[in-house]
Amino acid sequence: MDNRWMTAAAAMILAIGAFFVLVWGKSILLPLAVAVMLWYLLNALSDLISAYGSKVVKLPRWVYTLLAMVISLGATSIIFDALTTSLSSVTEAAPLYQTNFTKLAEKGAAFFGLEATPTIRQIASSLDIKSLVGSLAGMVTTLAGNIGIIIVYLLFILIEERTFEKKLTALFKSEEDRGRVIGVIEGIQSRIRTYVFIKTALSGLTGVLSYAILLMVGVDYALFWAFLIFLLNYIPTIGSMVGVLLPTLLTLVQFSSPGPFFVVLASLGTVQFLIGNILDPKLMGGTLNLSALVVLFSLALWGKLWGVVGMFLCVPFTVMAMIIFAEFPRTRPIAVLLSGDGDPGPTGEEAQ
Repeated sequence: MDNRWMTAAAAMILAIGAFFVLVWGKSILLPLAVAVMLWYLLNALSDLISAYGSKVVKLPRWVYTLLAMVISLGATSIIFDALTTSLSSVTEAAPLYQTNFTKLAEKGAAFFGLEATPTIRQIASSLDIKSLVGSLAGMVTTLAGNIGIIIVYLLFILIEERTFEKKLTALFKSEEDRGRVIGVIEGIQSRIRTYVFIKTALSGLTGVLSYAILLMVGVDYALFWAFLIFLLNYIPTIGSMVGVLLPTLLTLVQFSSPGPFFVVLASLGTVQFLIGNILDPKLMGGTLNLSALVVLFSLALWGKLWGVVGMFLCVPFTVMAMIIFAEFPRTRPIAVLLSGDGDPGPTGEEAQ
């Protein structure tokens, strides 16, 4: 049999096997994947602290990592407490929203010449809000239920990272093979770490600016919406659109006049456009080098496999796949198709 057909058959079998592993092993692999992403984020924050802290006093690497963990946990705790406080009055504001919505629906029905005014239940069912809320709630429930195992995975990764190089030396006796593997790993780490750090910084900036806008307009639960916008910015393309749409719709229901609605829509849209289309590409540069079509496809694929969490992780996973495919001559054409400019980067041998 032709070697090309054998390679194609082996690749097909491998792809099918990987698909079933991802589906059946979701409960095990998903917490591990989240832990790996948190590890990259902690390393990026640790490097930032080290870059500034080492100018004052030089400390061991683990001290900077510990400081990064303390800062992350402290920030998470503060945000969680603030969100809990801001959402405690949701039920109290619900009657006001319902009244304003009824008035708005009556005006809309009169404008379009409808005989019957649509109710909240009718519009909610047509928009399938229950499904959307269910997906978001499912993501929160999944992460909350796995928070313990995620922390355990993260701690063991932090402990084991000191021995990664020794294990590679033991596994690959040939210096050439070891160099190629190290080149692939370093390429993945460099791109993912840069992506996670820059994406977190830009998402944070988007969240802060959105919070200021919502606060000035007087939108309820501005902190909650700003934090949701921060999270949604990790989801390519549709995340930023949903991040603008949700608080804008609340503004439409909260206020009886359309003025605040257009102010929030224009302001949040401008922030997302400037950061997502100008600042993001400038800072990222060629770090990812992924085709936009591939990003959309991976978003749909990982969203189908792992839900909303998969949407958050689709870009790092696709970058990893492209770097690995680029390393081998038989799979490099796949990496070329995944890349944005046709150049997925040097192989391990070229990098050396």
